Amino acid sequence: MRILITGICGFVGSTLARALHAAGHQVTGFDNFIRPGSETNRAPLEALGIKVLTADLRDATAMTALPAADFVLDAAANPSVLAGIDGKTSSRELVDHNLTGTISILEYCKVHRAGFILLSTSRVYSIPPLATLPVLVRDDALVPDATKPLPAGLSPAGLAETFATQAPISLYGATKLASEAMALEYGETFGFPVFINRCGVLAGAGQFGRADQGIFAYWINAWLRKRPLKYLGFGGLGHQVRDCLHPRDLLPLLEKQFAAPKMNVGDRLANFSGGAASAMSLKQLSDWCAARFGPHPVVQDGTPRPFDIGWIVLDHAKATTLWNWKPATPTRAILEEIAAHAEQNPGWLELSAPR
Repeated sequence: MRILITGICGFVGSTLARALHAAGHQVTGFDNFIRPGSETNRAPLEALGIKVLTADLRDATAMTALPAADFVLDAAANPSVLAGIDGKTSSRELVDHNLTGTISILEYCKVHRAGFILLSTSRVYSIPPLATLPVLVRDDALVPDATKPLPAGLSPAGLAETFATQAPISLYGATKLASEAMALEYGETFGFPVFINRCGVLAGAGQFGRADQGIFAYWINAWLRKRPLKYLGFGGLGHQVRDCLHPRDLLPLLEKQFAAPKMNVGDRLANFSGGAASAMSLKQLSDWCAARFGPHPVVQDGTPRPFDIGWIVLDHAKATTLWNWKPATPTRAILEEIAAHAEQNPGWLELSAPR
């Protein structure tokens, strides 16, 4: 199978490129290399025989010059929920990259009759019902209070695909939700397969250490280097919770999607995450780091941040039913993988810092 990967030199793109290549697929990808650190993935991918091109998905002309593929895996995005309001990326840049870029790739798929798989995000889900979610603290982590009414589509197992997606969801979340809608419409209109894989927090060795984009990798690298760390918001106690998924766990799913027969539109969108079994708070992550590396102080700062949510865990029950898919890598195995990489790459935070 000929696979084209957007954002191939990012963490997720490069991880899946290696996995797909090892599985026997012909893998080509492109990247605009604007993200600090991404260039370091180019040579190792090319050494495997993976073709890496320099192109920007916002450039429609460049997209027409790409080689034909059977499936496109869209792993390119500005993945920060603060993008567009943090003073680093303008709102227009965010929309151009995450939405206009998606449309450019969909036009490519229309021409080449290629299937399209969008790696989407848990941040398409509505913020207000999550921000007001009744919660308890258990073992230094927030959990939904099941003794009280919970929003529709939410259970202790996580958010189902039926959970609300209306605004506000952040500018970043809105670009991904709009990309989902456009992808499904293009697929139905022009007759090519489309799948929307809403992923929880993706993490693993080689992820760039940015607090707003790769919190597990950032926290472990910063702890090891004795860098200043803060628990922001939620009383400054670090009880906020996220799930955790290694991107290579998506490989069996992608193989099935490449070969899937015609499906209903509603079955083309599902959550893929580590789920409740993988969920961990920052305080629990700190405890893991302390056991692995030794003690390190964390400042308590209750200052809230825009769009921040105390508990986000995705329920992957639909994916399990549709695809017989479950995450394979336990959270602590992911953390250990990141820690070993951090020890082997002492300059990792500087490599991935904004220039």
